[in-house]
Amino acid sequence: MREIDMSTKYDPTAVELGRYDKWQEKKLFAPESNQAIQSNEPESYAIVIPPPNVTGKLHLGHAWDTTLQDMIIRQKKMQGMDVLWLPGMDHAGIATQAKVEQRLRAEGISRYDLGREKFVEQVWDWKNEYAATIKKQWGKMGLSLDFDRERFTLDDGLNKAVNKVFIDLYKKGLIYRGEYIINWDPQARTALSDIEVIYQDDEGAFYHVKYPFTDGTTIDGKNYIEIATTRPETMFGDVAVAVHPSDERYKDLIGKTVMVPLVGREIPIIADEYVEKDFGTGMVKITPAHDPNDFQVGNRHNLERINTMTDDGHLNDKAGKYDGLERFEARQAIVDDLESGNHMLKVDPIVHSVGHSERTGVPVESRLSTQWFVKMAPLAKQALDMQKNADEKVEFVPARFEDTFTRWMENIRDWVISRQLWWGHQIPAWYKNKGTDQEEIYVGTDEPEGEGWQRDPDVLDTWFSSALWPFSTMGWPENKEGDFARYYPTNTLVTGYDIIFFWVARMMFQGKEFTGQRPFKNVLIHGLIRDGEGRKMSKSLGNGVDPMDVIEKYGADALRWFLATGSTPGQDVRFTYDKMDAAWNFINKIWNASRYVIMNLDETTPSTLPDLDKLSLSDKWILSRLNTTVEDVTRNFDRFEFGEAGRELYNFIWSDFADWYIEMTKETLNGDADKAPVQQTLAYVLDQTLRLLQPIMPFVTESIWQEMPDQAGKNADFSVTKYPVVHAELANEAAEMAFKSLQDLIVAVRNIRSEAHAPMSTEIDLLVKTTDDKLIDIFKSNVDYINRFAHPKLLQISAEIDVPALAMSQVISGAEIYVPLAELIDIDAEIDRLTGETKKFAAEVKRAESKLGNDKFVNSAPEAVVLSEKQKLADWQAKLVATEDRLNALKKAK
Repeated sequence: MREIDMSTKYDPTAVELGRYDKWQEKKLFAPESNQAIQSNEPESYAIVIPPPNVTGKLHLGHAWDTTLQDMIIRQKKMQGMDVLWLPGMDHAGIATQAKVEQRLRAEGISRYDLGREKFVEQVWDWKNEYAATIKKQWGKMGLSLDFDRERFTLDDGLNKAVNKVFIDLYKKGLIYRGEYIINWDPQARTALSDIEVIYQDDEGAFYHVKYPFTDGTTIDGKNYIEIATTRPETMFGDVAVAVHPSDERYKDLIGKTVMVPLVGREIPIIADEYVEKDFGTGMVKITPAHDPNDFQVGNRHNLERINTMTDDGHLNDKAGKYDGLERFEARQAIVDDLESGNHMLKVDPIVHSVGHSERTGVPVESRLSTQWFVKMAPLAKQALDMQKNADEKVEFVPARFEDTFTRWMENIRDWVISRQLWWGHQIPAWYKNKGTDQEEIYVGTDEPEGEGWQRDPDVLDTWFSSALWPFSTMGWPENKEGDFARYYPTNTLVTGYDIIFFWVARMMFQGKEFTGQRPFKNVLIHGLIRDGEGRKMSKSLGNGVDPMDVIEKYGADALRWFLATGSTPGQDVRFTYDKMDAAWNFINKIWNASRYVIMNLDETTPSTLPDLDKLSLSDKWILSRLNTTVEDVTRNFDRFEFGEAGRELYNFIWSDFADWYIEMTKETLNGDADKAPVQQTLAYVLDQTLRLLQPIMPFVTESIWQEMPDQAGKNADFSVTKYPVVHAELANEAAEMAFKSLQDLIVAVRNIRSEAHAPMSTEIDLLVKTTDDKLIDIFKSNVDYINRFAHPKLLQISAEIDVPALAMSQVISGAEIYVPLAELIDIDAEIDRLTGETKKFAAEVKRAESKLGNDKFVNSAPEAVVLSEKQKLADWQAKLVATEDRLNALKKAK
C-alpha cells in the first residue's frame, strides 16, 4: 500500500485551513482564470450576489442562498463557461441607520446632536466593520467570489446609476412629487413603502364617541350620532362624517353638521360610497391627513387636510391642550377627558391587525406628507408584457412564483421612494422658494446656478438602488462595454420567496426600462430556514443558529451539503444538528473510501478511463453506474433540483461505490491477478466522483484529489478542472442487469443468514436454482464474488437441484436461492415468512394486472412504460409461483 498524508478520520479544520486564502491569492475566481479550460469564445454565465445588508453578521439563510449560487458558478466554470460571480453589499438605508442610532442612544446621543456629516461618518464606520465580518464569513463558506469586482450600493458608480435613473424617470413624468398619505415610522422619522410594513395583532379598543348635532337635530331620540374609532388621538383632524348615499337611515342627515368633541369644531355629514352600510353604525369620521381611504374621500369632496401629529409621533398645536404629548399618552388623556365630559358611550376591547415598521418595530402612522413617488402603472405593464414574450421573460423556479409576481404587479400602487434619512443616496433635486406659490424644483446631478437653491435633504429608498443591482454593478451607465456587454443580462438570480415584491419585481421593471432587457434569465426561489419544530428562526424565540458555529464544529462542506440537498426549490428547510451529524458522517465515508482507494493505487496509476476490454463485470458495472450518475446529477443541476442531485450522489457513493464496488475490488487487490485494470477503474471513478462533488464540497474534494497519484505534489487547483460528461461507451445495461442479479443473490443469502442467526463464520450450503442460462453463466463466472460475500461451504448453480425440505429460501428475479439449514431452521417461522411473501407478491401481481387492465393507461402511456409494466408483472408472477411452491413443499415436509 502507498503511504499518503491522509488522517484516519475526516478533520474539517485541517482540510480547510488556509485553503480559501490560497484560492484568492491565485485569483481563481476572476473570470480571467477561466481561460485555461475554455474555448476561444466560451459561453458566459453570470450571477450577481443578492447584496446582504451591512447591519450585522450573516445568518443561515444567507449561507443557504450563497451556497446554491456557489454550486451553480463552480459547476458552470468546470463545464468551460466564462463565469462571473459578482459580490457586494447593500447600505440598507433605514435598517443600518436604525442600528447606528440605537448604538448612539445607548451612549445618550442622537443623530441630531452629531449633525448629518458626522453621523454619516459613524455609519460608514459601522459599514466598514460589518462588511469586513461578512467577507470573512464568505471566505469560511468557500464562496468563489471575484472580490476585485466587489460593489457597494453607495459607491460612486452606483450613485451615478441611481441619479441617472431618477433624472430620466423624472423627465418622463414617471417620478413626481406630491402630498399623499404614506406609512410613517415615528422612531426613524421616515416614510415607508407598503411592503416595509409588517402587520401583527395588537390589543386595542373601539371607542364609541358622541358627535352632537349643531342645530338640535335628533335621531332615534338622540341629539348626537355615534362614531366608533380605534384612534381617538386623530379626531382633531376630523373634517367630516360620511354615510353611504343609499343608506335610508341617514338620507335626511346629509348636509347637516355635528360638533367634534373636545375641539368644538363644526363638520358636515357627507355621502360617499366608501362607507360600508352594514359595518358598525354605518357612519365613519373622515380624517384625510391620517388615513389613506379618508384621504381619497377628502379629495373627492374637496375637504381640508389637518395634520395633527409631528414626525416623531407627538401631537402638534392642532390638538389644543394635548400639544406635545406622545401619541399613546395622548390617546389615554383624550379617552379620560371623553369619559369625564360624558362624550364616551362605551369602550369595546379588541385585538386587531396593526402595521409595524419592519425595521424599528414601532406601530406605523398613516400620515399626510409630501414625498417623491414612482408612477408604477406604465412600468408594471412593461414588465408584465415582457413576461408574455418567451424570448424575454424571466423564468421563475418553481414556476408558481410567477403568479405571485404577476398578482402584485397587476395591483401595484405608486411607490413612495423618498426617505427622511441621512444614510443613503440623496435625492438629486433642488428647491427655490420651497413651500410658496413661487416654488421652483430643479432635478439634476449638479446644483443649479443662481442664489437661493436648497438641496432636498431626503434620501432614496434602499430598494431604489438595489433594483438597479444587476446592471449598475456591471458599469452601467458610464461603461456599457466590458462586463456589461459580456455578462448582462445575468443568468440566474437566487433568492428567497420573501423578497419577490421588495426586490425581484423591482429589478425586473427597472432592468426592462433602462436596458431594454430582462435583468436575469432565471430566478431560483428558495424558502426559509426553520428550526427543527418548523418555526422561523428569530431573536425573540432564541432559536437562531450562527453558520460560523456550525462550520467550527462540522466544517463548511458539511454545512454546504446539508443546505444544498435539504429541500426542493421553493420549499423551507428545517435545520437540526442530527442532519449535520449525518452530513459529517457522509463526508467521513467519502474520506475513508477515498483514503482506501488512494492507498491501493500505484504511484503511476492514472485517473483516466481504463481499457474497457480488460475489465471485469464489476468494473463495467461501476463505470455504467457512474455514467448514469453523471447524467442524472447534471440534469438535476440544470433544473436546480439540487436535492435530487444530492440523493443521486449519496446513493452512488455510499452504496454503489463504497459498499459494493470497493468491497468487490478487495478480491483482486489482495490476490495475485493483474491489479492494474481495477486500480485504474478505482482511480477514474474516484476522480470523476470528486469532480461531481466539487461544486458542493470544494474543500474536502480538493484535499482528496491532490492526494491522487497523478496529482500528488503538484498542488493543482481543483476548481479549474473539467466537469464530468456522459460517455456513451460506458453505458452498459447488460452489465448493470447482470450485476443486479449478483447483488440480489448476495443480499438474499445475507437475509437468510440474518433470519437464521447464522453469521458468516457459520458454514452453509448454497443452492441456486435457475433455468436462465444467462444467469447461470453470470453466477458461475463470478464465483469468486459469491464465495467472498456469501461464504458458502458448498455452492451449486443449476436448473436441476434437489431442494431439501428443511431449507430457507429467497426468490430473486429469475432464480430461487436455498440454504439447507436443517439444524438451525424453524419450520414454523419459515412458513410464516413465506406466507407473508406470497401475500406481498400477490398484491404486486394484482396491482400490475389492474394497471395493465386499464385501457386508458395502456393506450396513452409511452410504449416503453407499458412494456416495463408487463415485465414487472411477469417477474412478480414468477416470484409468486416459486414462493407458493416452496411454501407448499414445507407444509408437506412438516
